[in-house]
This record gives sequence, C-alpha cells and structure tokens, in this order.
Amino acid sequence: MTNNSILISTFYIVFTILSSNIGTAQSEADKVSSSITMDRVKGHLTFIASDELMGRNVGTPGIETAAMYIKSQLMSYGVNAAPSMDGFFQNIPLVTLDPPSGGRILINGNEFTLPNDFVIIGGSNIEAERSFSFADFNEEDQITSEKLKDKIVVSICGDGTTQSVQGWFYQSKEKIAKLKSIGAAGLIELYQSNKVPFKFLKQQFNRTQTTLKEDESDDFLHIWMDAGDENKVAELKEEGTVGLSIEVPEYKSIASKNVVGYVEGTDPDLRDEYIVYSAHYDHVGVGKPDSNQDSIYNGARDNGVGVTAILELARNVAMYPTKRSAIFVFFTAEEKGLLGSNYFVENAPVALEDIVYNFNIDNGGYNDTTIVSVVGLERTTAEDHIQSACNAFGLEGIEDPAKEEGLFDRSDNVNFAKKGIPAPTFSLGFRAFDAEIFKYYHQPSDEESSLNFGYLLKYFKSYALSARLIADAPSAPFWISGDKYYEDGVKLYKREQE
Repeated sequence: MTNNSILISTFYIVFTILSSNIGTAQSEADKVSSSITMDRVKGHLTFIASDELMGRNVGTPGIETAAMYIKSQLMSYGVNAAPSMDGFFQNIPLVTLDPPSGGRILINGNEFTLPNDFVIIGGSNIEAERSFSFADFNEEDQITSEKLKDKIVVSICGDGTTQSVQGWFYQSKEKIAKLKSIGAAGLIELYQSNKVPFKFLKQQFNRTQTTLKEDESDDFLHIWMDAGDENKVAELKEEGTVGLSIEVPEYKSIASKNVVGYVEGTDPDLRDEYIVYSAHYDHVGVGKPDSNQDSIYNGARDNGVGVTAILELARNVAMYPTKRSAIFVFFTAEEKGLLGSNYFVENAPVALEDIVYNFNIDNGGYNDTTIVSVVGLERTTAEDHIQSACNAFGLEGIEDPAKEEGLFDRSDNVNFAKKGIPAPTFSLGFRAFDAEIFKYYHQPSDEESSLNFGYLLKYFKSYALSARLIADAPSAPFWISGDKYYEDGVKLYKREQE
C-alpha cells in the first residue's frame, strides 16, 4: 500500500469515527429538544409555584398536593416505582419541636440565658453540672477520648474558613459525629458572624423546628452561644465546670414523603448501575408579608425550577431510556436541614455502591442568563459531559463562583457525597450572591411570572442532555483525585487509589 493510500485510509477511519460521535451527540440533543417544550415547562412551574400550594411547607396540605402532582406526572410518563419500593412515596418519619420553654448556663458566676445568649440546636432536658474543655477541630490531637470523654466540648462555629452560617450548621454535624464516637457529652459552639447577627439566629431557633424522628431519643446537647460579649465568653475558651439547666419540649410527629420514580437501563452490562437525579420540592410556606402584602413564599426558583427539570428528564428518559438505570427523587424537607435526602441515603431502594452518580438540582436565583453554575463541576470526571451539553444549547457551564458560601454542603447532594457518591448540583447561572439573587431568594417575589422562560428552556435542555451523556458514557464518573470526598468514594466502590 502506498503512503498516499495509507493516509487516505487513516483519514477515512478518523472521519468515520468523528462523524459517528457527532451523529450520536446530535441524536441525543434531538431527543432532548423534541421532548422538552415551552408549554410543558410553563405548565409545571405554574402549578408548583402557585398560590394554591401556599409555599409547599412541610406538614401542610400544599406540599401533599405537590407530591400527588409529581406522582401523577411520573405515572403518566410510564415511569415505574423504584426497586424494593411498593409505590412512588417514601414516607419520612419527621417530628416537630416547639421552642424550649427555658434554659440557662452558669460559668464562674456568669449567667447565659435562653434565647438572649444561646440557642439549642439539639438535645434533651438537662439539669446538671458538667466539666467542659475547649477544642480546635482543625487540630486532630485535640479531639481525643482522653481529653473530651464525658465532657461538654466548646469550640468555634465553622472551620475557620467557611463564612456561611448554613455551612457552619452542616459542619456541626460532622463535629458531633466525631464527638459521639469518643464519648463526649455535648457541644457548645461560639457564634460570631458579620453576615448574620445573633439576633437573627435566635429568631430562627425560637420557633418550631423539624427533624427526623430517629433523632428523637438523641440527648447529645448542641448549643450555639453568642460570642459577642468577649468577657463572658473568654472563660469558655479554657477548662472548667458548667452548670446547665435546660427544658426541651416533647416532639410531635408529622407526615411527609420523598417521591421516587425509576426507569431501567437498556445496557445489560450497565443497567445495574444507577444514577439518581434529584431536586427538593418543599419550600418555606407562608411568612412575613412584603411591601405588596404578599405572604406566600412560592419558591419558583427554589426549587420549582428543579422539580420541573427532573419531571422533564423523567419524561425524556421514559421515552428514550439510557444505558444506565435512572432513579428520579423529589426530596421533602430540604429547607428543614436536608432531611429528605438524609433519610433517602440511609434507606435507598438500591445498594449505595450501585449508585454511581447523583445529579442534583437546587437554586437560589440567577443573574446571568448565558451560563449554568454547577456547584462541584470541577470535582468529578463528568465535567466534560456537562460542558458539552451546556454548549449544545448556547450556554456555558461554570464552577461555583461563590465558594465562600459553602453551597456544595448546603444542598441535598452533600448527603450523597458523604457516602462517597459523586454529586454536583446543577444551578441557574449566577456570578455572585448579589442583590439580584436576594431579591427573590426566600421571598414572596419568587413567583413563576418573574422567570425568564427563554433562558429556562435552555437550562432544562442542558441538564437533560448532561444526564443522558453521563448515563450512556462507557465509564461511570468519579471524584477528582484529592477531592474532600475522594477517599469516601474509593471506600464505597472498592476502587484502587490513583
């Protein structure tokens, strides 16, 4: 064969491969474009964010109506109940807790009272004196049973880097897990935030709280204390004895549910791998009226957009099944502390090691309609698929531009990540948490009529195409080596470390 013949043959082979790949990509994009239409997405959002659902707060008729709507849509698409589940509802044992009726802490004659000086995050009635010790959780040698067993541990809120109060809250859970494992008796965290003054925090906690029923018997004391008075707080940064007198009311059970659907994959070698597509469908209900006397917090962006995206993806995958199996989950009680997703990962309908990816959607708002902000984009090997899908519909995928807000650890994806499952969150385009975001975030103004549906249609299609490319890829996505959750993934999937 001549050199020219070899070159021509090589060119033909390469061209054929490229043409095949381009054709496949076009085919997948066509499947998405043909199934996701403006009329459908407007219909979903108009219903989910309607005044009639009264803000979809947990334990209200509005969220129950939303759950029935989601179930009926899934059934109409031909989506099935998930393996090992009797139906589409996963009932969550939630309880509510009224504000504590009283409490005080005494240290060397200094008195701290509830709720002026501290708030109770968790625990039960207590009337006792306990030894306490200050500890820095960034220093592993300070978190030992020899130092902290049976003691009340005092620490600073957060990790010294994260500035988000919500981020501190989820970091507290990690601290408590460590303290329980070494036999500590409780945790008092010293609270000082320039963004959220303590007076706003105590308003939040001086009202009814919601939690999982499994925590009902948990008597591990968890307190956030105002660190504004440096003189009173100074002695807590040492060691000594603390007198505690706290009354916590009884829990009351409430009903709520995750909505779960399933479409089996088509590839005999890949169908036993599952991708979970998720969004929370609850919001904050009815609250303080705005200047227009509107008191319904409709939650169109947060998270009616996410609900719509997962519904439209479910319809698309039911029409054109992917190689890997798909589980569609609509979480309750995200706004109460990621409770629905917490319960799901502990009671998943399939083995966690068979869930290879969680592609979550959650939103606060948007201020750039040329982009999609993917919280965790650069943290998994699915980045190229997501970028390609966004580009196909004229958008650009960018990494979380506001890492100081701790967004990765503030949505349902983090409960998957903690188990080792790669789990980014696909969000509307934002460059920063600015006035445009807070104009709608947890406000009555977050209504369907305020949305840019031209942009949303591109956003929904980008998500669906991303999902299809990930689900059909030869290899499942994984964490980038060195990521915070990389080792958890290695352990879960029994992988070799890179």
